[in-house]
This record gives sequence, C-alpha cells and structure tokens, in this order.
Amino acid sequence: MRTPWWVKQFFRSYTWQLAARGREIYLSFDDGPHPEVTPFVLDCLHQANAKASFFCIGKNVELYPEIFSRIVSEGHTAGNHSYSHPDGWKMDVDAYVDDVQRSAQLVGAPLFRPPYGRITSRQAARVRGFSTIVMWTVLSGDFDSRITAEECANNVKQYAAPGSIIVFHDSEKAFPRLRYALPSVLDELGKLGYVFKAMPYV
Repeated sequence: MRTPWWVKQFFRSYTWQLAARGREIYLSFDDGPHPEVTPFVLDCLHQANAKASFFCIGKNVELYPEIFSRIVSEGHTAGNHSYSHPDGWKMDVDAYVDDVQRSAQLVGAPLFRPPYGRITSRQAARVRGFSTIVMWTVLSGDFDSRITAEECANNVKQYAAPGSIIVFHDSEKAFPRLRYALPSVLDELGKLGYVFKAMPYV
C-alpha cells in the first residue's frame, strides 16, 4: 500500500521517504521490541547483511531492555513510537506529548513515528520541537489479518523504489505474515540490487 502523492504534498513537514544516491531502501519495524518477533527480525537482517530502523514502544523497551540493546548494538537505528501507543486523534495535546517524551527518554533517538500515523497539527508542532516525524512510503499491511503473507510481501515488492521507507511490525499480531514476507522481501529485492539501510538520525 503506497502513500498517495497528494498526502505527502499536504503533510510536507513529515518525512515520507529519503533521498537515495543508488538503490537504497529503508525497512522499518514498529511496535517492538518483542521477545520472539524482534530476534527473528534481527536474525533475518543479519543473514541478509541488512540494516533497518526500529520504532519502539517505550513500555516494551522497559520490558525487554536486552532486546532493545541488541537492536542498537547490531547497527540499526532506534526510533520512538510513543510510550503506550495512543491514537493521537483521541488524545489531548499535553497528554500526547507527555507520552511521546516519556518514550523519547527511553529510546534516546530524535525520530518519531506516530502510532496509526495519527497525529494532529498541534501535537505535531510540539513534537517537532524535539523529534523528526517519520511516516512511510509503503505499508506492508502485515498487521492486517485479512490479507495473506504473500499479499503482504507483494505490497512491498510492487511499490518499493529507491529511497522508500517501508513499514513492517515486529509484533505478535503481525508475525503470521511477517515470518514469510520479510525473508521474501529481503531475498527478492536484494537480487534486484537494493541495499537495505538504517535511517540516519536527522
């Protein structure tokens, strides 16, 4: 599922993709760390000599600090995905920003992806004071139990392009699709000459 061009134009203060000098692509993983799924992802990335970005939930970082440490020690980018995964459209500004800042202190990185991609303009104005808001070019759809693992992989293969930011989830809900889709994407896009990179801290 590719983000429409007009959405990126309307919300130009958010990061939707990155400039690419070659066939560079940016895989990202939301909702971890998870004790089973995140190690699986890290093992897949290691085998493919790939780097990625992990937008972590603060409370999960508190629960699984050793897995978070592994993410960082293996050369991946850490990002903030809030402390408790709130829906910004259903939360007042102060409470939302407090939640994001609480996680930022745990993650220690200036990148933030709003849960569900939902953040109001007032919330965003505050968050941009301490973080870059990172969205995505392509959603794999691995969180959606209505699609197959093959459809999830094809979503990425069909729409990926140099500079694309791709979203997967290292979560229990996504794992039935991720466990097939991620190795498939790494293999096929790798054969096409793509290099999987971690996002820079900008």
